[in-house]
Amino acid sequence: MTFSTRAANWTWTYILRPFLQILLFVLGSAALMSVIAVIVSLIFRTPASRGATLEIDLFEQLLKQLPDTLIDGITIGFLYAVIALGYTMVYGVLKFINFAHSEIFMVGGVIGFEVMIRLRDGSLLTTFPPVLLVILMIVAAMAFSGTLAVVIERFAYRPLRNAPRLVPLISAIGISLFLQDAVRALEGLGRNQFNLAYPTDSVPFLTQRLPIGPTVTISVTAIIIVISAIIMVLGLNYFVNATKIGKGIRAVSQDQATASLMGIDVNQMIAITFLVGGALGGAAGVLFGLKAGNISPFSGFIPGLKAFTAAVLGGIGNITGALLGGILLGLIEAFFSSLLPFFPSFGTSYSDIFAFMILILILIFRPTGLLGQRVDEKV
Repeated sequence: MTFSTRAANWTWTYILRPFLQILLFVLGSAALMSVIAVIVSLIFRTPASRGATLEIDLFEQLLKQLPDTLIDGITIGFLYAVIALGYTMVYGVLKFINFAHSEIFMVGGVIGFEVMIRLRDGSLLTTFPPVLLVILMIVAAMAFSGTLAVVIERFAYRPLRNAPRLVPLISAIGISLFLQDAVRALEGLGRNQFNLAYPTDSVPFLTQRLPIGPTVTISVTAIIIVISAIIMVLGLNYFVNATKIGKGIRAVSQDQATASLMGIDVNQMIAITFLVGGALGGAAGVLFGLKAGNISPFSGFIPGLKAFTAAVLGGIGNITGALLGGILLGLIEAFFSSLLPFFPSFGTSYSDIFAFMILILILIFRPTGLLGQRVDEKV
């Protein structure tokens, strides 16, 4: 096989095919949710509450909001997908739900805030190249959160590896609460506040909106989130399927005892799994902070819960499933958030309820998730 043939095969296997798969998930999920939303808007074309009909055509309103809804849903979906990858990596190896992952995600957001604040305090933020700024924030958050995840695994999970499954689960919840209070204490003592607002106003590039049509715009932050998420998903796909360490992780996920007999350091592979999962969570924390504009010690709970839901929806332990589940959940949330305000009996706060109802219905008919496989085949 010539070098050019090997290069072409590598490009197809690890870049083009996964990218086309991502594109298929996005387009398919967007088309499905659009069709469902159109059907709902035609059935309830004039929403009413308590006998009073609202002066609005829901179908026409949906068509006006559709581009913005799709953009918002895809952006949120990729964010959920990156967080969900951390859950699914750990579960694929240990069959264990790391509920502290939501706080590792939050810590990543705090690290991103600290990077921006320290650059601002040094009068460098306004002159620092915006793209390099985002890269610096993501790299710093990935390094810190990944290291934190490894430390947590070493001291909180490894001693309990052979204990009943409920014991490490309780330990994970304890670590989660500890990290919340630790961040609140540190930021409270250092800054006299723990609701941290990202100084994005000092970086006009991050607040810009770019036109993509006559009446449709997209924020630079949304573009950053989507591009960063795609790069991380492609990188993770290559790491797990093409590298020696990735093969070791897959071997450990299938049978730890046999992998150990074959010379694989099981503890090292598990630590690397936590490192990668924690790094992805840290990067997602920065992206969430840029989108939301703020971060707090409690910011990880709801996105973490939804990302876990996305992982279950797609098939817990399945990397491709985590991606599909995240995108689909983000679009479901965006469509419900755009439609429910026109039903006075409900409101945007009900969007999460309907999203979880859909999850329950899917799991009733597909308990392993949309792309679920046998547990011993998941990584």
